[in-house]
Amino acid sequence: MPTLEAESLTSLYESDETAWLDAMSDLVAGGRFAELDRAHLADYLADMARRDRREVNSRMAQRLAHLLKWYFQPEKRIRSWERTIELQRQKLRRILESGTLRNHVEDRLPEIYGDAVRLAAIETGSAPELFPAVCPFDWRQIESGPLPHIAD
Repeated sequence: MPTLEAESLTSLYESDETAWLDAMSDLVAGGRFAELDRAHLADYLADMARRDRREVNSRMAQRLAHLLKWYFQPEKRIRSWERTIELQRQKLRRILESGTLRNHVEDRLPEIYGDAVRLAAIETGSAPELFPAVCPFDWRQIESGPLPHIAD
């Protein structure tokens, strides 16, 4: 691979991010660290970390909102909802395999729980004050259930 000029990498970053990523990957794989577009690469990696945190916050808020609705609206429980809750649980569990993201969520749980209460209130038509002020679920319930069994 020929030497890439900083100007061409900047231009590539601005015109075709995927091609720029391929170029960055090739440079790293080839040990050509001096040629990396370090400024954009640093920004890109920081953006990726922020995106991951936003995603885990969103998934956790949705998980908690589902659990709130499940426990506080037992008359509305149906199997398709149970399936949706399980799918969200599986996706969240995979994200929480990252120790960094798990620590992030644990640190932000009170704020994320507040988001979940607002979601549950909107979805149920209930006042937010009807839900507990502090997250009533422990990590076992958040990560793996259990959801009360639905009678056939």
